[in-house]
Amino acid sequence: MQSFFDPAILFFVFGILAGSLKSNLEIPPQISRFLSLYLLMALGLKGGFALAHSGLTADVLVSLGAALAMAILVPLLGYLSLRRFLNGFDAAAIAATYGSVSAVTFITTVQYLDTQGISFGGHMAAAMALMESPAIVLAVVLANHARQKAKAQGIGAAAGGNTPLRRILHEALTDGAQLLLLGAMLIGILTGEAGQAAMKPFSVDLFKGMLAFFLLDMGLLAARNMGKLKGQSLGLLVYAFVGPLVHASLALGMAWVLGMSVGNTALLMVLAASASYIAVPAVIRHAIPEANPSLYFGMSLGLTFPFNILVGIPLYVQAAQHWL
Repeated sequence: MQSFFDPAILFFVFGILAGSLKSNLEIPPQISRFLSLYLLMALGLKGGFALAHSGLTADVLVSLGAALAMAILVPLLGYLSLRRFLNGFDAAAIAATYGSVSAVTFITTVQYLDTQGISFGGHMAAAMALMESPAIVLAVVLANHARQKAKAQGIGAAAGGNTPLRRILHEALTDGAQLLLLGAMLIGILTGEAGQAAMKPFSVDLFKGMLAFFLLDMGLLAARNMGKLKGQSLGLLVYAFVGPLVHASLALGMAWVLGMSVGNTALLMVLAASASYIAVPAVIRHAIPEANPSLYFGMSLGLTFPFNILVGIPLYVQAAQHWL
């Protein structure tokens, strides 16, 4: 309950309320874009400074390996589950969305852990970047397989030809937000303590206020996307809430086996439980045009994102504290 009264979370709740009331309150897209880039830059710097202090240890490699494993496991399990009541294209698109990560959910969790005094490794920001692309690649492979199967069966319903993996990989790996995160992390590693002291007013003092402002915008967007899911099957709505819990539980089990710390485990759980609503939908819209955007975008932003921000984050942290 304490996390619910965090100012940043309350601004998110206020945004949902304002959006539900159909208020004309809105954050201009350019400002929203700036806020997201600022948060990623600040997060990358924090991670880089932490890595400069700790170095590349066995714990870092274990965490990155666990992140990569979850980035492959989650979309595959999601596709197998969703394929029972969806066509191959929608199942692949939603699996990619839930197999990738939400940077804002991760950043909010970092702030929550700082508030709770729970330590974590700065390298987890690199884990987040590592988990963004595998789900996209898997989804494109699955969609191409569905197209080939449709052609073999004489079904001409596919809206597009096979998508070249090279182009998808280029789009995923050169995404501006991801490059900024990695670039800021590299700068943090190179500059170390001197850079940390110089950038503190930017990457620390402003962080909480910027996050609150951005979560206000996210609350508005979430409220306006909930309506897209009216009339959808109950199975989809259940997956939007149960899927993240299952994915987080898998991450917890993996972290327990690997002996990861509480803070790193909580962040791995959040990454596994989150769903992309920016990078992946933008790529999937072009790579899998047969899929229905209102499903994968509406589910991730309208249902799963609010659930994780309001309920999931404290739940995952408490689970990590209890089991580790």
